Amino acid sequence: MAHNKFVMAGVMGWPVAHSRSPVIHNHWIRQYGLQGAYGLFPVQPGKLEDAIRGLPALGLAGCNVTIPHKVDAMKLMDAVDPLARRMGAINTIVVSPEGALHGFNNDGFGYIQCLRDAKPDWQANAGPATVLGAGGAARAVVLSLLDEGATEVRLINRTRAKAQALADEFGSGVQVYDWDERHEALSGIALLVNTTNQGMHGQPDLDIQLDRLPQTALVSDAIYIPLETPLLKAARLRGNATVNGLGMLLNQARPAFKAWFGVMPEITDELRQAIMATF
Repeated sequence: MAHNKFVMAGVMGWPVAHSRSPVIHNHWIRQYGLQGAYGLFPVQPGKLEDAIRGLPALGLAGCNVTIPHKVDAMKLMDAVDPLARRMGAINTIVVSPEGALHGFNNDGFGYIQCLRDAKPDWQANAGPATVLGAGGAARAVVLSLLDEGATEVRLINRTRAKAQALADEFGSGVQVYDWDERHEALSGIALLVNTTNQGMHGQPDLDIQLDRLPQTALVSDAIYIPLETPLLKAARLRGNATVNGLGMLLNQARPAFKAWFGVMPEITDELRQAIMATF
């Protein structure tokens, strides 16, 4: 639907200055000739409720929610999408015309779509998937893989109990491996996913040996700073197809933009270049 009013949205986080979401959404606002703006909202944890309750009063169409607010924000919604409830967190708030707050989680959609962008014939049931990490991103990835038809997800986290809690919740499709079994857990897999912060700018490299990883496996990293993490570089050099975290970021933004601005936006080379220019 065509909006003739000025539409405002943004992203709440603490810290939030590093977020690339304004670059993405403001690019689309210009691309589609819309009246609107997308901003950064640094919201301290103790002020989250005030900030969220203020969205309708300020006339905002909604906002994205990032670390550390994704779980707490869900409790403040008037309605939560069933998928977001299963994920245990939201990343998008949509304010209804009446001022009700609706919570959604587009992280899983973004993740699956970025795999399809990289490999159009990708199938979740092509073979086992190994997922490193057990935080919010891992939750979104594991749940989405299972929903897409994955029959075996090997979950590995340095603190085993955290991975075990996810496995207990998501059922028999998820098998927990110890951190020191991570190298062996790559045998025969079709997908390797890093959701830990290892390999991110300023963090130590992910310590994993790829000797047992099949060359046919897709290797994906939720990190997008740097665009090619040491894991992705090592995988590329041995012949694996790789997917960086930028695709997930771009794709999760699309349904949110549509909900607020009424247009389902496309991911173009110009947009990718605009983001690269911020690194």
